[in-house]
Order: sequence, then C-alpha cells, then structure tokens
Amino acid sequence: MKIQIINGPNLNLLGVREKSIYGDSSFEAYLEKLRGRYPAVEIEYYQSNVEGEIINKIHEVGFSFDGIILNAGAYTHTSIAIADAIAAIKAPVIEVHISNVYKREEFRHNSMLAANCMGVIAGFGMNSYRLAVESLLSE
Repeated sequence: MKIQIINGPNLNLLGVREKSIYGDSSFEAYLEKLRGRYPAVEIEYYQSNVEGEIINKIHEVGFSFDGIILNAGAYTHTSIAIADAIAAIKAPVIEVHISNVYKREEFRHNSMLAANCMGVIAGFGMNSYRLAVESLLSE
C-alpha cells in the first residue's frame, strides 16, 4: 500500500510554532515513528506553503497511490481549488488536523475540503495521522 501525506502552509514549522497547540515534535520526527509502526506501508511525505504546489501533488499521486492524508492547514477553510483537485482524483483523501479546530476560532469550523474527502480526523495531535493510516488500511 502507498500512502501520500501532504501538509500545507506553516506545517513545516511543527515543533517550533505554537507548541501549546501543535506540540514540540517536528513532523519529520513523527514521520519516522509512523513509518516504523507500518513497515509494510510505503508512506511518502510532502509539504508546501503554496496552494498550487499542493494541487499539483494531489494530481501527481491521486491516480497511483492508495490514499492521501491531507492537512491543508489554513487552505482547509479557503481553497475551492484544492477541493476541486480532491474531487478530480481516484485515491481516497482523509482530511487531518492536529488541533481540534472546533475549539479554536470560528473561521476554522468550516472546511471547504471535507465534502470531497472520505472523512475528517481532528484534535488528536500527531496521532490524527496514525488514525488516518489505520482508516486507509481498513478499507
């Protein structure tokens, strides 16, 4: 099984930014543990702060990978273009958030992407990604 994790804007600063919300671990450190937990699964990782690059990556892997785990960051709440990219591909997409977006600012309560995703996982810290992997494996 091949799974692509895509992280959006500002998630390159995990472990450094807003530790009270996002924790003190870098994503790369977490990814090493995640890959170790699922050695039979090929887990690829991509991060970009640029909307168009995220769309290009969705297009690139959306017909050849078994699933995509997407944390689009703030683009979750604004990007019709990413929503359209998700709708255009065959691979199931799981929207993931580290924080519980419903405990935060009201604008974070709305997702432009969720309707085109297999499901949404939010509020479990980095474990949100593990839960998404588990969901894809159970399909």
